[in-house]
Amino acid sequence: MKFHRGAMMRVWFHEIHHCLQPAVLLGTLLLSATAGAQLPPGPGPAPQANTLAQKPGGATISLDDAIQMAIQHNHNLLAERTTVQENEAEEITANLRPDPVLLGDSQFLPLFSPSQFTGDYLDNSAQFDVGLSYLFERGKKRQHRLAAAKDVTAVSRATVTDNERTLTYNVATLFINVELAESTLELAQTDLKSFQDTVDVTQARYNAGDIGEDDLLKIKLQMLQFQTDVNQAKLARVQGLSDLRQLLGYESIAADYDVTPSFDYQPTSGSLEDLQAKALQTRPDLLAARLGVNAATSQFNLQKAIGKRDITGQLNYTHITDLNQLSLFGQMQLPIFDRNQGEIKRTSIGITQAQEQQMFASGQVMTDVRDAYEGVHANDEIVGLYRSGYLDMAQQSRDITAYAYQHGAANLLDFLDAERSFRATQLSYRQALASYLLAVEQLREAVGTRSLP
Repeated sequence: MKFHRGAMMRVWFHEIHHCLQPAVLLGTLLLSATAGAQLPPGPGPAPQANTLAQKPGGATISLDDAIQMAIQHNHNLLAERTTVQENEAEEITANLRPDPVLLGDSQFLPLFSPSQFTGDYLDNSAQFDVGLSYLFERGKKRQHRLAAAKDVTAVSRATVTDNERTLTYNVATLFINVELAESTLELAQTDLKSFQDTVDVTQARYNAGDIGEDDLLKIKLQMLQFQTDVNQAKLARVQGLSDLRQLLGYESIAADYDVTPSFDYQPTSGSLEDLQAKALQTRPDLLAARLGVNAATSQFNLQKAIGKRDITGQLNYTHITDLNQLSLFGQMQLPIFDRNQGEIKRTSIGITQAQEQQMFASGQVMTDVRDAYEGVHANDEIVGLYRSGYLDMAQQSRDITAYAYQHGAANLLDFLDAERSFRATQLSYRQALASYLLAVEQLREAVGTRSLP
């Protein structure tokens, strides 16, 4: 139910006239409606800094602190970083040269006639050979293997950086949810205390015979909603802190930690074109897609090098009787049938595939930035509506009606309606503010950096 000021004055005058209350009350009420000098304190138009008591010794972290802790201690991210180390180990393997092969043999040994196994026989009849062979790789295979391995490592680094981007957004989302829960809890506790004062006044009026028992029971039953709001807000805060701790690294922070209150409106700037241009430079998933084209090209060059057949060279030393000889051998497969055509064709297709994926990633970046940009502006307009005066009007309506009810100049239904409208407006504003802050974080994730132009 809504009243303009003239209607409220007429209602109050009617109540005063019938209740024979002092005329001074009317002047007091009019002064309260215009200047608010006599209004009891209530929550301001915007959520204030959190004043919840913290446990002794509990750490308090900001959003930047939370992001840094997650990047350093999040176990999933640490596991992803090991893929870079694995790929670096693959680079060592790719850069290895073939090992030489040592050969040796003894021929014409009298194993089945041991009696002939003498020094003279070994000197005059047995043959001994010692050789060394080596695989000479053609087509710069080792260089191409190393280049391919390094390109894979570069892709994995960009992928890990992209995982950091996603983790940062998830941490910011949970952090804002905790801030919303704490702001809602503060509002619920303030509302509960304010309504308890009204219940006390109602009890006194009932004891004095000014109101009936039905009104007293109705207003006492309304306390249940305020107490439920407090308990639900406490639960949301505890669960939010627990979920955030898991992303930070469960054992990296104590269970009794809290977040620094920063739940407030933060204006953003920058045109869509500037944000999209910056995203094309900074998005790590797009960088990974570009590096994927390089990696595919490296694989193609490696397979072409593998198609070139290697040469095996061998040097042998032979000793028989009084002869000592050196022999040179060489062998190479003739690339008549198998020239690695299948792998060369497959990796050439892989280049086309990587290029298409890069184009898709580029378009996805532009789409993500545009969607996030529109989301920020839409939520900004909603928050602006609340801050343009609706929060003040809801508070003034609640305070005026509460003062009038406590002094017998307003009925119970008017007071409860004003109280519900005030609480709903404050909760809706906090949710709208949280949606705006989340939209800003989504824009940061879409651009690929927390520093927006």
